[in-house]
Amino acid sequence: MGELNTEARKKLPKSKFAEPDKRAYPVEDKPHARNAKARAAQAVKAGRMSKAEEKQIDRKADAVLKKS
Repeated sequence: MGELNTEARKKLPKSKFAEPDKRAYPVEDKPHARNAKARAAQAVKAGRMSKAEEKQIDRKADAVLKKS
């Protein structure tokens, strides 16, 4: 996965996050999109996130993963 330091993360537009209002789950490239899906699944399993939130993250990450 590409390195995403604090400064680079701050510069990302809201559109590059699966949860833009929280600026959570960056999905600017395929490795980060895969990681966002995995972390969302873990959060649901641990009871920290609803299935609806996971689906939203999955949709945004899937859009990045389907790009060539």
